[in-house]
Amino acid sequence: MTRTGLYPADRVTLREVGLRDGLQLVKSFPGTAAKIDWLSREHAAGVRYFELGSFLPAARFPQFADLPDLITAACALPGAVTAALTLNERGVEAGLVSGVNEVVCVVSATEEHSQANIRKSCAESVALVTRAAALRAASGGDVLINVGIAMSFGCSIAGQVAPAQVLRLAEACLAAGADIIGIADTVGYAGPREVAALCDGMARLCGPRPFIVHLHDTRGLGLANAAAALDHGAQVLDGALGGLGGCPFAPGATGNVAFEDLAYLCERMGFATGIDIAALAAIRDILMREMPEEQLYGAVSRTGPPRNIDWRA
Repeated sequence: MTRTGLYPADRVTLREVGLRDGLQLVKSFPGTAAKIDWLSREHAAGVRYFELGSFLPAARFPQFADLPDLITAACALPGAVTAALTLNERGVEAGLVSGVNEVVCVVSATEEHSQANIRKSCAESVALVTRAAALRAASGGDVLINVGIAMSFGCSIAGQVAPAQVLRLAEACLAAGADIIGIADTVGYAGPREVAALCDGMARLCGPRPFIVHLHDTRGLGLANAAAALDHGAQVLDGALGGLGGCPFAPGATGNVAFEDLAYLCERMGFATGIDIAALAAIRDILMREMPEEQLYGAVSRTGPPRNIDWRA
């Protein structure tokens, strides 16, 4: 299997980023046992792609201190594909030997957010991708290098972002050694028209190589944007259980598209996910118990999938 073969070309793949992006802005977070329960129950419901956390200092981000435990737990789940975020060379080095299938680097579409988020310029972020590819080659490993382009549809610090700038960054990251690129609506600025246009551009740039669309539901257009992405060549989409999430260094950031709603959307559009959506929505009980102060989002959790009809037809 090639590195990007982790994402089959003949189907839509949903990545659950709740254990990483979903826990970035929370006031409280689940304990390790509850996280492993969350992970295991999602796997039992049919989820196979998990972003487990970030290689960040535990003193500043205690919610990710147990990342090694989650990696160990995930590696025991048949067919699980795992990822973790890295923001610097030390994180890349840790990721390459951690046992995850992919390390995720972030490149911002604007200099202002890049400095606020990782205190590096956009060029320095692309250089980290080059360094990650070199470190992987030296290690002889086959860990996939995933690059997410933050603020791809507009920046709450800098404002407008030109699609051509995002495509230039994506092309530079591919040239630097990235295996797969993600475009992120970090602060929920996009509408379906913008998503369709940028996905068309990414499809032309990437050819047979898949790309990821990472959407936030800040202004209520997350699912509409996901539908547009699916209609315009996207095969990999991110979501977080309960709609948790948001970038700590992006003013106005709020949660991801609710993963359970995203799975339902895909099924209604004719893309089989292999996920038991009712079982998935039930896992929110962990979040409600472990994170009582956090607001959860999503519609499917209130009613479940439609009854008495074949809604997957």
